[in-house]
Amino acid sequence: MKSKDCTRSMEEAIDTSSSEGSGSSGSTSDMSGPADSNFTLNRSPHSTGRQISNVELFIHFVKGNLGTGILAMPSAFQKAGLWVGAVALPVMAIICTHSMQMLVDAAEEMKNRQGDFIVSYAHVAETACLTGAKQFHKFAKPARLVINTFICITQIGFCCVFLVFVGDNLQQVVSHFTELDWDSRVYMAIVSVPLVFLNWIRNLKLLTPVSVISNILQIFSIVVVFYYVVQDLPSITTRPAFQTWGGLPLFFGTAIYTFEGIALVLPLQKDMKRPQDFRGCTGLLNIGMFTVASLYLSVGLFGYWKYGEDIESSITLNLPNGHILAQMVKISMVAAICGSYAMQLYVPIPIMWPSISKYFRFIGSDVVAECIFRTVIVMMICGFAVAIPRLDLFISLVGAFGSSFLGLIFPPILDLVVHWPKVSTITLLKNLFIIVFGLAGFATGTYASVQEIVKAFN
Repeated sequence: MKSKDCTRSMEEAIDTSSSEGSGSSGSTSDMSGPADSNFTLNRSPHSTGRQISNVELFIHFVKGNLGTGILAMPSAFQKAGLWVGAVALPVMAIICTHSMQMLVDAAEEMKNRQGDFIVSYAHVAETACLTGAKQFHKFAKPARLVINTFICITQIGFCCVFLVFVGDNLQQVVSHFTELDWDSRVYMAIVSVPLVFLNWIRNLKLLTPVSVISNILQIFSIVVVFYYVVQDLPSITTRPAFQTWGGLPLFFGTAIYTFEGIALVLPLQKDMKRPQDFRGCTGLLNIGMFTVASLYLSVGLFGYWKYGEDIESSITLNLPNGHILAQMVKISMVAAICGSYAMQLYVPIPIMWPSISKYFRFIGSDVVAECIFRTVIVMMICGFAVAIPRLDLFISLVGAFGSSFLGLIFPPILDLVVHWPKVSTITLLKNLFIIVFGLAGFATGTYASVQEIVKAFN
């Protein structure tokens, strides 16, 4: 599961998406960066105007990418094998980081070509088509629509995963302390009710305290998980180095799901005091991704080493029920997920609502209409979560289907569009490799996930 709940970066992403969804021309206020910096990305018209230091950027980046998917990594290692997972995960991290770098480079090139414009993933793609080679002009609007569509799919998918996680962990905690033996889907439905009211909050700044508390609880949970998994480790030879070829697509889906933080990089960079420090081999993007990948690798490797074939879809479910500290971790993660859930929906709703609002005009009040729409979305997510109450399979499906395109397929295509026809043979082959790798992961990961979901219900 993924929790990209960095308040500032999410707010900027929302602002840009909202402008696109409402048909904005894409112009911004003529704000500029510091005179002594090589400023490359402008603020959106709704920016708070506060620039962040490199340390703040690093903290925001790690928080935004280090989501609850870290708790599913041991299960991913179980599907691939201990050493195959230990090698494949860093490789995936390198490819995803390079894709982020390509997006950042494309955004800078668009800034150089067109000057001030709202910086977002979808808008960079649209502008690249409009300002690139003539044959790409007709793809400008479709590029923006397709990227926004996949952003909506992945964000809603994240919320579905969140709800399944909450249901599984609440079921275990409640059944331990009481005699209730309800199905996890009952807890998903119950939790969806307060989430409806939480998602009626239309001002993101009002959710800032919720986000801060969620981050603290999440950090606490990860530290405690480490405390448990490094104790009394069995012989490492008892864990297979490689499982089966059929498990690799499921591993791919989970891995790309956890690393799909590409939508955050542009909003974060443009809030920096020194945005040029974000790029490059020793830039903050690479340092941040190295930190995130190291944490994912550590939890995945040690978690599977510790629990082996008994590993659950979330490692929190493996923690000893008799320990109060373990129960605190589950409750903390449930609270953190509920706080992050609302922020996830702040990305797709501004993209979808402008196009759908016309069907709600009979209500008479825009605020009431939007609240009804938000309620429908939460109930729809609950329906999806209840329909597929397998956390590991849901993560793999969302990662393989949605995250593959945003994190692996679109960035190299965008890079080719930006520099076409002046693309070297090496760059062309490298980008084609990443595209083929992403498409193969999408096809096999989606097929394997759907197949396992069908099998789980038979």
